[in-house]
Amino acid sequence: MTQSGLRVVGRDHPIADAALKVTGGLVYGIDMDLPRMLHARLLLSPVAHAHIVGIDASKALALPGVIAVFSHLNAPAAPYSRYRILPGQALCPEDETLFTATARFVGDRVAAVVATDAQTAADAVALVDVDYEELPELLTPEAALREGASPIHPAGNLLHEFDQTVGEPIARRADAVTVTITVATPRLHHAAIEPHLCLADYDESGKLTIWSPTQSVFGARTVVADLFGLSYNRVRVIKVPMGGSFGGKQEFILEPVTAFMAMATKRPVKLVLDRAQCIAGTMVRPATVSRVSLGVSRDGRLEDVDVDTVLDAGAYATSSPDYAGMMAHKLTRLYRVPHYHHHGRVAYTTTPVGGGCRGYGAPEFVTALEIAFDQVARELGIDPIDLRLQNLVQPHDIDALSGMSLGDARVRECLERGAEAFGWRERLRTPRGDERRRIGVGMACGAHKNGILSTDFPDFSTMAMKMNEDGSVALSASLHEVGCGTRTAMALIVAEELEMSPDLVSITEADSDTTPYDFGCFGSRVTYVCGAAARGTAAALKARLVELAALVMQRPAHELRAHDGRVEAVVGPAEYLPYGAVVMAAKTRLSEDAFVHYTHRATSNPGAYSVQFAEVSVDCATGLTTVTDFLAVGDVGQAINRLMVEGQFVGAVQMGIGSALCEEVRLDDRGRPPAGGFKTYHIVNAPDMPKVRVLLVEHEGDEGPYGAKSVGEIAVVPTAAAVVNAINQALGTSLADLPVTPEKIVAALAQGQGD
Repeated sequence: MTQSGLRVVGRDHPIADAALKVTGGLVYGIDMDLPRMLHARLLLSPVAHAHIVGIDASKALALPGVIAVFSHLNAPAAPYSRYRILPGQALCPEDETLFTATARFVGDRVAAVVATDAQTAADAVALVDVDYEELPELLTPEAALREGASPIHPAGNLLHEFDQTVGEPIARRADAVTVTITVATPRLHHAAIEPHLCLADYDESGKLTIWSPTQSVFGARTVVADLFGLSYNRVRVIKVPMGGSFGGKQEFILEPVTAFMAMATKRPVKLVLDRAQCIAGTMVRPATVSRVSLGVSRDGRLEDVDVDTVLDAGAYATSSPDYAGMMAHKLTRLYRVPHYHHHGRVAYTTTPVGGGCRGYGAPEFVTALEIAFDQVARELGIDPIDLRLQNLVQPHDIDALSGMSLGDARVRECLERGAEAFGWRERLRTPRGDERRRIGVGMACGAHKNGILSTDFPDFSTMAMKMNEDGSVALSASLHEVGCGTRTAMALIVAEELEMSPDLVSITEADSDTTPYDFGCFGSRVTYVCGAAARGTAAALKARLVELAALVMQRPAHELRAHDGRVEAVVGPAEYLPYGAVVMAAKTRLSEDAFVHYTHRATSNPGAYSVQFAEVSVDCATGLTTVTDFLAVGDVGQAINRLMVEGQFVGAVQMGIGSALCEEVRLDDRGRPPAGGFKTYHIVNAPDMPKVRVLLVEHEGDEGPYGAKSVGEIAVVPTAAAVVNAINQALGTSLADLPVTPEKIVAALAQGQGD
């Protein structure tokens, strides 16, 4: 429900570029062409682990139209990390090079052909002969961490290890219950519609310009500039329209190599990957295995949690150490617990690179935790909802790990309202289905964050705004629209604050040369932090208009207010000037401009919450599972664009169902992913989706704009667990190895699991 007095915030609005997308008028990076532009094609390793002992590019170079072939033989060998927010960032091992001399996974960059057209580049890649001296494949963390295993990197295969403890163990009563389960979550493809691509140009002045659908222009700039020894002002990164990311474009995979090829050829170079290359050669959601042990009193009070997690980093470190650490930070945002210990290990393997993905560790950990919670409820013979209600955090609890307030955490309200709307207790008490087809219900709670603020890392955003002579405004901000309507949301916030139509607000995307600094689009920070910056900038412009109008009208500023598109007197003689008239008078009579800049510095990082409910139908003969009903409840504070918020939940549920039932980047015994792109990587299609109902819990209790909190990541966090719990409730099984495929269901039933 929209807050009282809000004009545009909280209502339904189409995203600003919807018409352009529908008509094909939006120019994506793949559509861009520059004069004298060359096309590049990567040669990816077909083997999982090998020394490259020879490369013969003579046949490729003889092909008309081929300009160059690059490999480790003629490219810089300096190592770097593709994952970075700021230079010098901790937990960012520099272990990757532009082209590798040792292939470490099927998909590793071995060489690249640059040609005058894309087809010639593709034809030439097939003519590059590479001699591989194969090494042992290490396809699982277990194999990689085994004593005597060949080192994938010189320092060994244990990339990172941590122990995290909160509280002290408490004396356990004799009747306490301990449940220990092991939950595996799969390696996933991000499955954005747009493939990975990059365009770079290096001009005669020595200026490097990169056009990329990146989630952080400033991070990309620092990685590229540092790698090639350029000052930051010599590298410009421009964010181009993005056809989806889900975290897959958070790291700088193609920018360094495309920049190198442009610098080497002194011509613009465009690099576009096909779907198979995106799946094998970019990055995946990392596979994890978590052993979760919950100690619970007989009356359902959580007393002790012990977790051991192994995360598969794949061939290079990128964000994996940080990702594993973020997994360990989710429990204390969701549940009160006297004692919590989490041991984590991150292992190199000769598999696709693990990296940031929607939820950044929360879906993996919450899936393990919430499946374990349902097992505890079964052991105690109590309703899974009652078990959670006894242990969930309360509003304004302090997160024991971060030491920060969880804010107005409404997860309990989400649970209670959702249970009623879903008819949980009635469905749980009334088994349905028959001997072959079982129907079950499941639920799960999830927690995430609102930004990257911590005790040792800041979060802020700077923006600038000017008002035009007709009263319209332009917001200059380093926004990274990923396709979900971020710019529209910012326009609504600005319009609400200035009391004008959103149609009068224009907003930039990020350009490292021309827009103010912002970290980027990740960490669920955009609405909470950037949205607050947009509101603060608009408020500053409003104050500036009053200041200018006071000079023009020769009245004290305290007698005026900016309201409803004009500056008007609130005391004394009635008088007003429309915004545009104030701007014109300021320019012509005062030589002043209606321009402001503002920096919002985050001072809080409250919890983001979702509770989700699923109904499934399972065919016991075939193992096929259909999700037949779904309710997603979200603590969103205040929906800025209700249509967008609900759409985020529906899309997230589709992704979560896929990770629960069918999605996985499977590798054969040589480490090779299947060919065929989406023919062999199965996602949940529209005909397979249930109707997804969305219930929003809204309030003004936190510091986001008008109380708004993040949505995009929290929406996916509990989905998979809710679906798996519904399957287990239907069958009486304890399935916990995702995805829960028909084969696994049939095997479990054949082994005597289930009721």
